[in-house]
Amino acid sequence: MSRGELVEIGGAFRIPDVMRQAGCQLVEVGTTNRTHLKDYQQAITEQTGLLMKVHTSNYCVQGFTAAVDEAQLAQLGRQHGLVTATDLGSGSLIDMTQYGLPAEPMPQRLLADGVDLVTFSGDKLLGGPQAGIIVGKKALIAQLQQHPLKRALRVGKMTLAALEATLRLYQQPELLAQQLPTLRMLTRPQQEMQAAAERLLAQLSPHYAGRFTLRAEPCWSQIGSGSLPVDRLPSYALTFTPQDGRGATLERLAQAWRALPQPVIGRINDGKLWLDLRCLTQEAALAEALQA
Repeated sequence: MSRGELVEIGGAFRIPDVMRQAGCQLVEVGTTNRTHLKDYQQAITEQTGLLMKVHTSNYCVQGFTAAVDEAQLAQLGRQHGLVTATDLGSGSLIDMTQYGLPAEPMPQRLLADGVDLVTFSGDKLLGGPQAGIIVGKKALIAQLQQHPLKRALRVGKMTLAALEATLRLYQQPELLAQQLPTLRMLTRPQQEMQAAAERLLAQLSPHYAGRFTLRAEPCWSQIGSGSLPVDRLPSYALTFTPQDGRGATLERLAQAWRALPQPVIGRINDGKLWLDLRCLTQEAALAEALQA
């Protein structure tokens, strides 16, 4: 496995730790920024059991870089009779570029490239419940089904029902951007958010008069640290600037919002409390809560 792909995810779970606790010996190849096919080739021995890649979906190495694509690694695996696996992390079932979003690897394309096993999340870009999904060669999946941990880690009926409902939406790709909440929020036009910010500005300004200056301002939305970590989307926000100029005033406002029956979470930056409206679906409810 490439040194540039030794990922740590949220909760401090690390690929090397997972390997060690599973009883595997992890062999690192290449360097942090550049790994070549020959690095994998030279590391293969009689004890090698798996060639693995991990998609760095929560960080990005830029500059003088090189990586081996899955098709090349799968071919090398076949030449040596070794299983190849890729952990996509976020993973997407559709070509995100058709919606003007950054490209993300798709599990079906990796399988077509010859990868034996592909793992990815049921949530994140797929837009379903939190779960781990494994797809690949039938014989390998059958082996996994027989492992004792499979029963311990299997998802429940509610997760399966939610995942089924999400996947059914993909059967109507022409409606997906409207019906799948994750994709709908990712593709929400900036003008729509601007209009919402201006409506909220008119409603909330009298309530905060004398304490805060409210503005509707453009901003950038982070897609998510577990997927597309360096990409931002143009968005619109409602900002609150304390008229006394004190950071403590902002902190008190943020804390009061977090303590609401339905918490409202903003971010403090540049002397303002920002409410990015990209994921707002209940505009009237927000206006009511912030005037309580």
